[in-house]
Amino acid sequence: MTHNSSPIRRLLAALLGVVAMLAGSLALPARADDAKPANGKHYVIGTDTTYAPFEMRDPASGDMVGIDMDILRAIAADQGFTVDIKSLGFDAAVQALNARQVDGVMAGMSITPTCAQQYDFTAPYFNSGLQFTSAKGSAYTSLDSLKGKAVAVKTGTAGATYANSVKGKFGFTTTAYGQTADMVNAVAAGQAAAYIEDYPVVKYAIAQGANLQLVGDQIPGGSYGAAVIKGSNPEFLAAFDKGLKNLQDKGDYAKIVQKYLGGDATGMLTQPAKGKHYVIGTDTTFAPFEMRDPKTGDMVGIDMDLLRAIAKQQDFTVEIKSLGFDAAVQALGSKQVDAVMAGMSITDKRKQSYDFSDSYFTSGLQFASVDGSKVKGLDDLKGKVVAVKTGTAGADYAASVKDRYGFTTTAFGQTADMINDVKAGHAAAYVDDFPVVAYAVKQGGGVQTVGDKIIQEGKGDYGVAVLKGTHPEFVQAFNQGLKTLRADGQYDKITAQYLGSAAAGRPTFMKLVSDAMPALLRGLLQTIAVTAIALVIASFIGMLFGFFKVGHNRVLRWLATIYVAIFRGTPLLVQIFFFYFTVPQLTGLKLSAFSAGVLTLALNAGAYMTEIVRGGIQSVDPGQLEASRSLGLPYITSMRKVVLPQALKISTPAFINQFIITLKDTSLVAVIGLAELTYQTQQSIAVNLRSELWLAAAALYFIVITLLTWVSNVVDKKVNK
Repeated sequence: MTHNSSPIRRLLAALLGVVAMLAGSLALPARADDAKPANGKHYVIGTDTTYAPFEMRDPASGDMVGIDMDILRAIAADQGFTVDIKSLGFDAAVQALNARQVDGVMAGMSITPTCAQQYDFTAPYFNSGLQFTSAKGSAYTSLDSLKGKAVAVKTGTAGATYANSVKGKFGFTTTAYGQTADMVNAVAAGQAAAYIEDYPVVKYAIAQGANLQLVGDQIPGGSYGAAVIKGSNPEFLAAFDKGLKNLQDKGDYAKIVQKYLGGDATGMLTQPAKGKHYVIGTDTTFAPFEMRDPKTGDMVGIDMDLLRAIAKQQDFTVEIKSLGFDAAVQALGSKQVDAVMAGMSITDKRKQSYDFSDSYFTSGLQFASVDGSKVKGLDDLKGKVVAVKTGTAGADYAASVKDRYGFTTTAFGQTADMINDVKAGHAAAYVDDFPVVAYAVKQGGGVQTVGDKIIQEGKGDYGVAVLKGTHPEFVQAFNQGLKTLRADGQYDKITAQYLGSAAAGRPTFMKLVSDAMPALLRGLLQTIAVTAIALVIASFIGMLFGFFKVGHNRVLRWLATIYVAIFRGTPLLVQIFFFYFTVPQLTGLKLSAFSAGVLTLALNAGAYMTEIVRGGIQSVDPGQLEASRSLGLPYITSMRKVVLPQALKISTPAFINQFIITLKDTSLVAVIGLAELTYQTQQSIAVNLRSELWLAAAALYFIVITLLTWVSNVVDKKVNK
């Protein structure tokens, strides 16, 4: 930013600056490398008085607050020096610096070649920009719309310089004012169609309720830095730069900026996303935005194609984790993923926890029923049930109008589940995002729309979410890439690919199964692998803790008892969520879906196998143990060579049963995105919206379990013959 000043003040500042430069030329300039530590020192820092959100007074306490002030205090605390902040106004602060009445100035001061001749600057702490602004609701929404109109500018600022450089191109005139408030008043009074100011100042004003709107896009601008007289206080510069980096690394910098600018990360200093790798959580069954290609198994859809195109354009890489919406959000909270892109609506409530990218798609809501249904409008839903998806805008809207139209709601986790509930006759209709319903209709999914598309003002915008204060560089790169895709036409091509195609027709059941079979077989192999590894681990655990439960050591018996009680006394699904989502938050140890699935199944099955082993051992005649001990065999040897072989023969049927149960339990790990058979079936149904595929999945489960049972019985006969 370049603040305004009167001609007399500017002349005085220039004279003082010349004096300072002459004085500085008589001494050897100090280098930052040679600077003494700032730790323990005290600095007087001049600042502006009214330049929100960077410097302003807290009405309650009277203290100077804002982005600049909070950053300065945080750096001082980090580096061990103290500051005395002098609120002087920009011009007065610069004059005080030239007169050595303050040690430095931090007042949204732009780092320019001219200023750099007179002052030494810290590293940039904010990348500003310019923004044209008009009255809210006016027709002035682009620079082209300003033709023949007057634009207010602030004397001596970068905004004034820029406006004057482009006024010939866009056909507007400029009128100069002294303060931002004067420009705003000129626009409000109709004396000017728009004004130009630093972007964050405009955004803050809008966030505070100012009756303003943006005109065109942000114009990239300069960077802000703290200034000292050239050659003076190098230790302050070094400490400031070091402290700023520490704030960035800890995430405190982002928190300070977003305290005043909300979720808007524009202007925030970030490390470039180029070359970085991000893990992105997404939904599993939300066609046409995210779904799995049955042939390749890759995640495709509008969201996925946009993400990959932006990653390529911005030169970063992504790993996509297909988890389901709820699980993806939980994974973001536990920092197992860096961001979520899953048709996630940008809402005020969500902004409290997440930072969002710019909107990449504006949706609407649509009620739908089964093809041929008599339900044609919302009035037809009286006394009926409507299926909704948990945590969505559709669920919120249905809840808000259900009393008006006399229906009740039932919640599901996925779109496919809602559709299947309607097809099964449990619900009369469901509500989902309009493009999702449109895709189902086009794919011959056996559904029809109910009523008109529902447009909610200020709602229905999809964005990519990151945890508040994290990965601002990703958000910036995504936004920039999105603008590029829209400008070069790639965005339209991607959306048209999924929303502009005609219905493919309803395939036969055999064709449906044939197309889905490669994905189902991949899932089956994953199911077998998870089951095998989990059972090996569970068998070892069962043997060990089974011995503990029948042993003489009281501590080991209690340990085994507690272990069995925990894993038999809690649902397997809760255990899966605990190890995948909660453990990383408690320990920082991140588990893959495969590792979490295997670990949970092993520990759960191990608890039941512990009881199987205990029961088998206790079924052996105690005289067997007594006889072996009387012959001089140690306890462990007696158990291992005499009791255990007999116990295993007795327990074989129970072990076989547990093997089968564990194989079926693998279906539950689909909730964390492990691509086993159930998960792959869900993915295939999401693409074609045909629940008949569950018959194919059931058949595969039945075949594998039958084979496992046959092999187990053969082994049982040989062991117990």
